[in-house]
Amino acid sequence: MKIVFLDAISMGDVSLEEIAALGDFTSYPSSTAQEARERVKDADVVLLNKVVVDQAFLDAAPRLKLVCEAGTGINNIDVELCKKRGVVVRNVAGYSTDSVAQTAWMHILNLAGHAFHYQEFVRSGQYSKNPVHVDYRHPFVELAGKTLGIVGMGAIGQKVAAIARAFGMEVVYFSTSGTGHCKDYPCVSLDELLERSDVISIHAPYNERTAGLIGYEQFRKMKPTAYLVNTGRGGIAVEEDLARALDEGLIAGAALDVYVKEPLPAESPLMHLVHPERLLFSPHIAWYSKEARARLAHEMAENIKRGW
Repeated sequence: MKIVFLDAISMGDVSLEEIAALGDFTSYPSSTAQEARERVKDADVVLLNKVVVDQAFLDAAPRLKLVCEAGTGINNIDVELCKKRGVVVRNVAGYSTDSVAQTAWMHILNLAGHAFHYQEFVRSGQYSKNPVHVDYRHPFVELAGKTLGIVGMGAIGQKVAAIARAFGMEVVYFSTSGTGHCKDYPCVSLDELLERSDVISIHAPYNERTAGLIGYEQFRKMKPTAYLVNTGRGGIAVEEDLARALDEGLIAGAALDVYVKEPLPAESPLMHLVHPERLLFSPHIAWYSKEARARLAHEMAENIKRGW
């Protein structure tokens, strides 16, 4: 069995030995579309993270039986076409729940606690020249008693909600699918969530229901003291509108781990704010803990063992 991993660089230093033991394994750090087509000519199984699986890809892989997504989202794969060709598609769900929840809370705590401001205040020497022992100009706010609004109450959303309860926060959520299946917290309309929440955390997939879900008009409905955190998918919050909302002070701040185009282009409006201190970035690393990647590698091996 010929197994090819087309963009293994995303796995970092995690061992792929469990996968390699299952057949004739070849791994490439990355692959352009043309390189991918050349590298899958004799492949039975393909593993990939961002490489696009379309008609040209499938035409180049006559032996292909299984496509394993190195992650959860499969927007890069034409699943229907794979089905017509008799190619099985499998992803890995749940491997990064703890990792993403932790990253979301890293951002929430940094925003509410002004962590980066305080770091710079001390490191720059401003604190050493301060007339008193505290930075009295920039007090932080307590999360206890505040409301966390979650967009998408799946496994990650529920993990984030459980942590919020430990901080003494109230939790509401908006169901992007319209099902409202989680009964542990109130399911509300998007407008109510926007108006009530002190922190909004996005944990929804990117699809026709969530694309551009939060734009300028939605930011206008949020509290001016509210924060937005997106560790879900880029494009759910409109980037140009978020930049405008931050500079106009419609919301107090935001933190992003995901973007419409990744890596984030240098010309993005998010990179040229008048008030850059209101926006925190991370480079799509919410899923990237060492433990999460180890689980991902193991589950991809299990997906191959299941056959087709």
